Amino acid sequence: MKGLLDTPRARFRLIAIAEGWSFLLLLGIAMPLKYICLEPRPVQMLGMAHGVLFVLYILAIVLYRQKLRWNWFQSLLAAGLSLVPFGTFYVTRAMMPKGEA
Repeated sequence: MKGLLDTPRARFRLIAIAEGWSFLLLLGIAMPLKYICLEPRPVQMLGMAHGVLFVLYILAIVLYRQKLRWNWFQSLLAAGLSLVPFGTFYVTRAMMPKGEA
C-alpha cells in the first residue's frame, strides 16, 4: 500500500487544501477580529502561515506542472485561483487529472 503523500498529485493536493483553508481563516476570522475587535494578533499569526503556504503552493505548481499534465495556461490559472476564496479547492477538484500523476 502506498503512503498518503507518495505521489506528486497527493502532495500538491495537500498543499492546495492547506493554502485554501489558511486563506479562508485569514479572511473569515482573523481580518474581522482585527478590524471589528481591534485584535491584530490573529492576522499576524495566520498571515505568516498563509504566506508560507502560498509560496509553497506556487512552488508546487512550478515543480509538479508536468506531472499534473498542465500547460502554461492551466498553470497560470491555478496560480491565479489562489487569489480567490475557494479557488484552490476548485483547482483540486476540477483541474487535477484523475488517477495517478
